[in-house]
Amino acid sequence: MSGLRVRPHAPDADGAVLEVTPESAGWDHVGFKVVRLTDGQLHGGGVAGRECCLVVVAGTADIRVGEQRFEGVGGRATPFEDKAPGAVYVPAGMIWFVTARGPVELAVCTAPGKGLGAPRLIADADMSRETRGTGTNTRYVRNILPETQPAEGLLVVEVITPGGHWSSYPPHKHDTATPTEETALEETYYHRIDPPQGFAIQRVYTDDRSLDETVSVEDGDVVMVPRGYHPVGAPHGYDVYYLNVMAGPKRNWIFRNDPAHDWIVRKT
Repeated sequence: MSGLRVRPHAPDADGAVLEVTPESAGWDHVGFKVVRLTDGQLHGGGVAGRECCLVVVAGTADIRVGEQRFEGVGGRATPFEDKAPGAVYVPAGMIWFVTARGPVELAVCTAPGKGLGAPRLIADADMSRETRGTGTNTRYVRNILPETQPAEGLLVVEVITPGGHWSSYPPHKHDTATPTEETALEETYYHRIDPPQGFAIQRVYTDDRSLDETVSVEDGDVVMVPRGYHPVGAPHGYDVYYLNVMAGPKRNWIFRNDPAHDWIVRKT
């Protein structure tokens, strides 16, 4: 089994079904957890030195950060609905609580921080939506917490790739700090599949092939990308959603395409 694939398990007492920590991943920045809550269930968190973006992937929740309350966050039925998720930014060191209004799928995205800024609801209007690629390279992107919005280290984005299409393609990487050319960012991919019995394919590989894994991804899996190129393929008949969390020494997303495949975006 791939060392990059993290599988979900039955919900524990506080609803968590999956977690990636810097310690478990063997890296320095990105933390990621998925929580599934039933109606009225409470889940809390917040630790010193780590900022957080709470993403209500599906369902509706009330969120409290310190003394601030954000009511009725979210509202979409599934991540495949063409609607922004609910999202709240939490500065490092602040305690937060999420209370479910009906079933809730919650993603907890974290990165190192000093506690700068203030808690805020990320408005739908601040999550820009864009279409990338053409033909069978077309996918639909929603920027939940891009570098144009305040945060210390986190970058959070979600993507829907229609069945039969490719995404994160041509293969690109962001694992080397080269000024103006590439930034070093760790990344997690949280995958959902529609219908859920389907699968996706993700390859993670480096130029020298010291890392070269092709992962068969099922509904609810996470793929960790510590370095290297990382394209995703959605088989015919199955739409693929993924939520990306990125963080590194510098909060800037500059990537480099695999030179062998860069011609795909250069052709006229």
